Amino acid sequence: MSRCSKPHPGLFLGPGLLESVYEIVLARALEKRGFQVDRQKVIRFEYDGMVFEEGFRTDLLVEGRVIVELKSVEKLAPVHSKQVLTYLRLMNLPVGLLINFGASTLKEGLHRIVNSLPASASPRLRVNQSLP
Repeated sequence: MSRCSKPHPGLFLGPGLLESVYEIVLARALEKRGFQVDRQKVIRFEYDGMVFEEGFRTDLLVEGRVIVELKSVEKLAPVHSKQVLTYLRLMNLPVGLLINFGASTLKEGLHRIVNSLPASASPRLRVNQSLP
């Protein structure tokens, strides 16, 4: 049995709770399955000499490789997918998940976002590790 084969913990909570509740429950469930999870991971970046100490925060960063952005809204807007894609590009990661716990079914609320764009070639943009 794989680490991901059990039912999703958010299913048992139902829709209508704050995003932060789903974040805590999902992070704990992933940790119980042996995954390393960072909650509210601050991503620093520099653009054109300006350092953004808290440029953005990912809801969950799993194994340092997968961004999981959580929402609890009736319907996702295009900006939600764009947000995940921007995070992926800035961190040079290939894939992320956008999960909306406000959707009527998990299948309807689960979206895989793939970064098929090259990392920013701008010499004016640096993220995290390359910052002083």
